[in-house]
Amino acid sequence: MLSDTSLPVVKATLPVVGENIREIASRFYTHMFQEHPELLDGLFNRGNQADGRQQQALAGSVAAFAGFLVNDPTHLPDHLLSRISHKHVSLGLAPDQYQVVHDNLMWAIVDVLGDAVTPEVAAAWDEVYWLMANMLINKERGLYDAVRLGPETIWRTWRVAEKIQETDDVVSFVVERTDEREVKPSLPGQYVTIRMEMPDGVLQPRQYSLTQADDGQHRRFAVKRVRGEGTAAGIPDGEMSTLLHDHVNVGDEVTLSAPFGDVVLEYTDRPVVLASAGIGITPMAGMLSHLVKAGSQRKVAFLHADDSPGSFALRNQVTADIAALPDASLNAWFLNGDGGGDDANVHTGFMNVRDVKLPADAEYYLCGPVAFMQSVRSALVGLGVPARDIQYEVFGPDLWLADYQ
Repeated sequence: MLSDTSLPVVKATLPVVGENIREIASRFYTHMFQEHPELLDGLFNRGNQADGRQQQALAGSVAAFAGFLVNDPTHLPDHLLSRISHKHVSLGLAPDQYQVVHDNLMWAIVDVLGDAVTPEVAAAWDEVYWLMANMLINKERGLYDAVRLGPETIWRTWRVAEKIQETDDVVSFVVERTDEREVKPSLPGQYVTIRMEMPDGVLQPRQYSLTQADDGQHRRFAVKRVRGEGTAAGIPDGEMSTLLHDHVNVGDEVTLSAPFGDVVLEYTDRPVVLASAGIGITPMAGMLSHLVKAGSQRKVAFLHADDSPGSFALRNQVTADIAALPDASLNAWFLNGDGGGDDANVHTGFMNVRDVKLPADAEYYLCGPVAFMQSVRSALVGLGVPARDIQYEVFGPDLWLADYQ
């Protein structure tokens, strides 16, 4: 909780900080990388900086946290903090790096707001920052301790055993362990960070969902080629996906983190609905694979939307896993294509959850473009599904704060 001294100051200045938080976040990152260019070598992803998503995510999270401190301090956004913490530990973030963030963020606040940042205002927002930072540090310490690893030891080397062309734009990689050290098992829905050296010698990280349950020897993930909008638009092709598609082959070695991620399939007997669009199928396929491995008897409804049958990545794996479960179904929506002919489980157009009979008292997991998840979540809530029963995974920085509103 904010101190009695800081609370009225933050409450009074929250509107102006909120109005300027995106500009503050933008200047913060620019200044921090000027002062600490080494942070772009292995910790921060340049693609997320280029398209502005990292700046937007920071702005949204700080504004949301400060808003809760002022308006509802007994119900801080634990989902938000958990999501950030899992991303941080998957990158090997260390506690002392929070001081670097602090110094540059406070610089940006002063740079944007100028004389409005009196010593009292600076002290109050300093308190906001360290309240949030210390909560994250504690959560991250717990995540590291849970897998008996630390910022420097979450990484290990794997060898590419298979490279499978799933669709024109999606490739699956099966990697095998290269030593006998313990492999930290993944939970259904989690991701790993891959860290690779780019052609200019800079290390870059990227998270990819695990698409199959572990067997103790291998991990499997799928990579969609990210096509940018060109250098003129400031959004280049994805560095990591281009490297993996074009240059990483069977026999090559890659560096992966231990698995992390807070959107994890709950172990209950309730029905489960997995809804995805495009490459958002990857964590859903991982959850489905875990259900098969566990011999689950749960009722499962798998809903997927894609451009066409030919762009439906992991379709064979998902279809086989659906067939292996005692009470599971697959419905697909395609924007282009014949709509499946007489197949009642194939639909034309955007996903409409009203097209199918949803199981009662189900748990829901969503992944795909934010607009897709907003639409599906809104439809589900409109059908009476409690918001607490809907979880979602966002690839990259989280620009949608549905859990915290």
